[in-house]
Amino acid sequence: MSRIITPYSSQSTAAEVIEGVDLTGRRAVVTGGASGIGLETARALADAGAEVTLAVRDTAAGERAATDITAGGAPGKIRVDHLDLADRASIDAFVAGWTGPLHILVNNAGIMAVPELTRTADGWEAQFATNHLGHAALTLGLRDALAAARGARIVVVSSSAHQQSPVVFDDIHFAARPYEAWSAYGQSKTATILFTVAAAKNWAADGITANALHPGGIMTNLQRHLDDTQLRWVGALDEQGNRLEVPPGWKTTQQGAATSVLLAASPEVEGVTGRYFEDCNEAQVIAEPIDGRSGVLPYALDDKNADLLWDETLRLLER
Repeated sequence: MSRIITPYSSQSTAAEVIEGVDLTGRRAVVTGGASGIGLETARALADAGAEVTLAVRDTAAGERAATDITAGGAPGKIRVDHLDLADRASIDAFVAGWTGPLHILVNNAGIMAVPELTRTADGWEAQFATNHLGHAALTLGLRDALAAARGARIVVVSSSAHQQSPVVFDDIHFAARPYEAWSAYGQSKTATILFTVAAAKNWAADGITANALHPGGIMTNLQRHLDDTQLRWVGALDEQGNRLEVPPGWKTTQQGAATSVLLAASPEVEGVTGRYFEDCNEAQVIAEPIDGRSGVLPYALDDKNADLLWDETLRLLER
């Protein structure tokens, strides 16, 4: 397969990649759409005419985001619905409340670098449970709605942090091995890519495409668990110790949302599925980490790993 290259780059914004696209009559769900790149993704889709549901834990924040989007003159309708990806009952309620087709599903929400080992009510490690299993349960639950759209797109926000760890199938939830925040985060993000690969293969007959992406470095609420030493290491603090809104080499939220919006709506990637993008283009497969910020490692796209992850996901979710 040839690598997908578009006219866009790391500097492109969400508005630029969707310019000229008409999403009138299309329905979209964006998890974590109340802030950060989720908000900018939702804004761009609504600006193109889509009916967008912000699936959020904090519905008050979601309502504020919806007001912000509509105040900007977006023609698309904005809805807000509660969704807690760490709570299976919340996911089930969201799925049960959805009626009709779903054209775009953007699995954007997530948690990062939780400092201490934290488990959900099911006993699952929190980052794997939220970033992967919660989104997997949501996606599986919405499969019929996606199939009914006849050409639906699933967009999964992953991370270059997948390079921190493959999925350790023998001990996903750190029952025996020592917990390390970044390894756990990396494992969860590898899982999101593998799930995308498996969904692309398993649901191709439904006309559903699925792609994953690294949005780039963006200062959002995702960094809330980082201490000053970690923030300084990634260049996010100035010499006085103040947090920078856009550190050197990082992106604005509008730029960070661009790859999500490209995969959700652009004709440039019509029919493309099972791939991993960064900076609005398909990422290069690399043998080993180069700079920790670019490229995708082979284990994250491996068909065998994808099948194993798919089966383990269905087992954990009792599907």
